[in-house]
Amino acid sequence: MAQRYEIRLAGSGGQGLILAGVILAEAAGIYDGKYVCQTQSYGPAARGGTSKAEVVISDAEIDYPKAIRPDALLAMNQKSLDTYYHDLKPGGLLLVDSTFVHEVPPGGVIAIPFTRLAREQVGREMAANIVALGALAALTDAVSLSSLEAAVLARVPKGTEELNKRALTAGIEAANKIAGVR
Repeated sequence: MAQRYEIRLAGSGGQGLILAGVILAEAAGIYDGKYVCQTQSYGPAARGGTSKAEVVISDAEIDYPKAIRPDALLAMNQKSLDTYYHDLKPGGLLLVDSTFVHEVPPGGVIAIPFTRLAREQVGREMAANIVALGALAALTDAVSLSSLEAAVLARVPKGTEELNKRALTAGIEAANKIAGVR
């Protein structure tokens, strides 16, 4: 992993991307011992408006908390892809939820139906953010899979631990199948 690794998670309010950013930051900072900074923004409508979380992970102190040229972009809907794709570092990881993103730029895009997988394999569409985190971790060295699982289990509501473990596994397996990693 580069000394500074920037990740942007974007979609609609209600898709759990702010929580996903917090979980990712905690996995990197608390469990992997990296320097980390997490920021978030969302539109005036908490559900349905635009939502974005950014996580900066580094081996050294972080002097600027926002993503400048993200190394990875997770776009959970078409509007987020259209809005933030131009900021992605050349050669960066572009990961989209193919359930809602149908028009992708040419080149290196990994399209996984996170929402459909959450519905079919976990039984809850609301777990799509955790499915996406599993795929993101499997495709990058941003956080270790064990740290991500620990952070997920520490953050999710009591009684949903097994459901969220299944969601994480679904994302990891989907990424491994598509990209042939780990």
